[in-house]
Amino acid sequence: MASTNNLIIVESPAKVKTIKKFLGKQYTVDATMGHLIDMPKSSLGVDVEHDYEPKYITIRGKGELLAKLKKEAKKADRIYLATDPDREGEAISWHLRNELEKDEKNKAKITRITFNEITKNAVKNALKSPRDIDMDLVDAQQARRVIDRLVGYTISPLLWKKIRKGLSAGRVQSVALRMICDREAQIAAFVPEEYWSLDAILLHGKKKLTAAFYGGEKKQALSSEAEVDAILQKIGKDDFIVSDIRKSERRKKAPLPFTTSTMQQEAAKSLGFATSKTMKLAQTLYEDGYITYLRTDSTRIADEADAAARSFIAAQFGEHYVNGGSSVQSKAQAEVKIQDAHEAIRPTSLELSPEEAKSKLPRDEFRLYQLIYKRFLASRMSAALYSTESVKLRAGEYVFTLNGSKLSFDGFLSVYMTEEDKAEKDVSLPELTVGEQLSLDSFDKEQHFTQPPAHYTEASLVKALEEDGIGRPSTYAPTIGTLLARRYIAKEKKNIFVTELGLAVDDMMQKNFPTIIDTAFTANMESLLDSVAAGKTKWKTIVENFYPDLEEAVEKAQAEVEKITIRDEETDVLCDKCGRHMVIKYGPHGKFLACPGFPECRNTKPYVEYAGFTCPDCGAECVKRRSKKGRIFYSCSRYPECEYMTWSKPKEAVVGEKKDGDIFVAPSTDTNPEPVMPD
Repeated sequence: MASTNNLIIVESPAKVKTIKKFLGKQYTVDATMGHLIDMPKSSLGVDVEHDYEPKYITIRGKGELLAKLKKEAKKADRIYLATDPDREGEAISWHLRNELEKDEKNKAKITRITFNEITKNAVKNALKSPRDIDMDLVDAQQARRVIDRLVGYTISPLLWKKIRKGLSAGRVQSVALRMICDREAQIAAFVPEEYWSLDAILLHGKKKLTAAFYGGEKKQALSSEAEVDAILQKIGKDDFIVSDIRKSERRKKAPLPFTTSTMQQEAAKSLGFATSKTMKLAQTLYEDGYITYLRTDSTRIADEADAAARSFIAAQFGEHYVNGGSSVQSKAQAEVKIQDAHEAIRPTSLELSPEEAKSKLPRDEFRLYQLIYKRFLASRMSAALYSTESVKLRAGEYVFTLNGSKLSFDGFLSVYMTEEDKAEKDVSLPELTVGEQLSLDSFDKEQHFTQPPAHYTEASLVKALEEDGIGRPSTYAPTIGTLLARRYIAKEKKNIFVTELGLAVDDMMQKNFPTIIDTAFTANMESLLDSVAAGKTKWKTIVENFYPDLEEAVEKAQAEVEKITIRDEETDVLCDKCGRHMVIKYGPHGKFLACPGFPECRNTKPYVEYAGFTCPDCGAECVKRRSKKGRIFYSCSRYPECEYMTWSKPKEAVVGEKKDGDIFVAPSTDTNPEPVMPD
């Protein structure tokens, strides 16, 4: 009897390699390498005159791969479409099925399977439970794709015409830019307000205690030094007498397991990863079978994984470390539709500890895996307990307070601690009794000013986008990446700043397309897309209600908006041909310096920043460079005469005359401003 030939089609070659380990020779595994079919790049690709029907073509360069898959399908007895378990994955399978079914013989052979993790059990269980294509998910993807195409392909040409070529607008991108601009406006408009703090340094034996001013019967804010001095005069030499002691226990609940958003936020805060880097690393960990699917809004955990985690914790730490209740998502999350009902992000097996994984994974993959592993384990553990003590001391008519806190049971903190957790230190108070008198050593008064809102970081922007219901977990990283690539925003250390170009684009969007950049409108659009995915709304209904207003706004803007001139950023570097201050320009390979006198003066120079330390080999200034693959490195400014380079700054670097970030001007004879030696 002839053996069965089964074809499994996934999205990436990495999955092919992982899945082949689990299955026998009767299975052939191949990859689509992402989407095979899409709307054309050269035209709108949506027939707005005929029911908004999208036009689909084979993506350029994918024809040969599609032909190969069709050839393999002919030989197969069963065809399993195993693309990612989300809307994009469902759409890829749908397009592929349509192509394969052009051969009538394939129609009865094709089924759809999904798995949330790439493990032997998950793949084999999926093969036992094939299903049809979920057209509700496909239609949700089509709605998103068509609306995004209509926004991008109608507004972007307007930006090219009125501001500058190469710009773009987007349904999520433009709202994110609006949020950043709003924050910048809040910071610019902020007026600091003065306030004061007052502490009493008290003696208990030889130990000094710092008691903070509270007020009278109610908490009192101190707005001026005169107010503080009046209080000090009233207190005079009054004794500080303990009037109340309250001891209690504070519980710090275990964190929920990671969603895509919280993983991006925590990786940014604790590991310093950009959102794009986090997603790239997580994708690799998923495809290699280390973690579950990485694009999810849910904090739900499968019953089997939950039971395994609790059993593991009991064995490793003791029963009292196991969370007695159920770790569930917040009420707010429970009330909305969770995208595709995926699990939270977790390791596929707790048996592969971070210690064991360290030797198998590259450094950054290991660090992210360790973060995911510990977060999941912590989510199934008991709360941490703190013994707290609050002491009130009365000095005349005023009250001062002492607060103590000590960790009494570490619970989940034995496994996982955020940066905030690490910053929380034990504060012990001596044994005090009501009526006890403490002597005054001194007063400490200090002036403060209220601070403006903080600039967005990638982590805080992702959090804000999620809280406002803007976009989906999979869109946060590419959205931020696009804003950076278009030069609408810039990053300094971790902070995000809007550029002059970004302000101009946002201003045009705000005046001409207020609905597109309205957070409530965009969040409602996400809800409508969820409604399509749930089978409650027809996708074309959303599009036909959306497009006419967009078309009218674009036509009006084409006629009324005047061309906007954006000034290039001027530097202190002088053009050595005509003496003008050179400006920063952007080319295919990043920044460069150009003379603003173009086309009369065509002088350009490489743009390279000082690294802030000197070369340990020759003593010249070191500069910051970027490799062909985009990675930052540091090298001697005398390259190639001196070949010193390093991927990271030396811990004990000799600081040069130039500060980190200052512009380094290469000699005019230097035609290779970015050496490629590291690659």
